[in-house]
Amino acid sequence: MKVRVKRELLAPPEDVWAFLSEPHNLADWWPGIAAVQPDRRGAARGGRWRLTRSRQPTLFRKPGSGEGLVVTDAQAERRLAFQLPEDRLEVEVNLEPRGHDRTQAEVVVKGPLLLGPRRLVAQQALGRIYDLCQTSADH
Repeated sequence: MKVRVKRELLAPPEDVWAFLSEPHNLADWWPGIAAVQPDRRGAARGGRWRLTRSRQPTLFRKPGSGEGLVVTDAQAERRLAFQLPEDRLEVEVNLEPRGHDRTQAEVVVKGPLLLGPRRLVAQQALGRIYDLCQTSADH
């Protein structure tokens, strides 16, 4: 199953990319992440980040449990893609310039059983990216 959402951001692609490509910012825009510990590759293809979850414990996951993220593609100012193996999700964030100071952003989430709250993860992530880029553009 695949969920795709798009939105125009009020910031140039270089500013959006600077935000997305900083691993520690993932906790600000991806739902359920409290902290990120990237390896030395950072947002480069093959990068591996250790994640700390912020959500409530479940039968299979303890609160604050660590898991991994693998960067599968990174093209400056164009695309960041990663896998969340524990959640069985593949995520793409695609950026396209829209004039001097705007960016069309698309978040695509692929995985099994994207139902209920899981179906909203792409929309939540893009909404947070929009809010944070808008706040940056206002200053």
